[in-house]
Amino acid sequence: MHYAAGFGIIGRDMAEYGEWNRKGATLSDVTARKEYGVDSDFIVKGINAGKLEYREGTIHGNPYIRVLRGQLEAYVVEEFGDDYLRSWQAKTELRGIAREAAQLRKRLNELEARRAQIEDRH
Repeated sequence: MHYAAGFGIIGRDMAEYGEWNRKGATLSDVTARKEYGVDSDFIVKGINAGKLEYREGTIHGNPYIRVLRGQLEAYVVEEFGDDYLRSWQAKTELRGIAREAAQLRKRLNELEARRAQIEDRH
């Protein structure tokens, strides 16, 4: 048992090591806020209730919590219901689609400008 610095978490880490290394299997408390609309207090409550396992990290000296995505999704469904989870997943996917579409439009404009340059020279 240990205390996670600055988060008020009491507990111990229990997940298998390999599960934490799979791409996309974990997310930070900040990402959880963006993707699922939950705050750090919700995550800490889940950790203290034994519903979420976590790892601590720091980036540029700022602490953060990493949790397993599958456990967080199950906890979100338990607390708020399946419709809430599906709604946030759809919003997250739509943001990703909009971002990718904007990047593609920008790239297409660059290519069309380059084509126009080449055609003007000939």
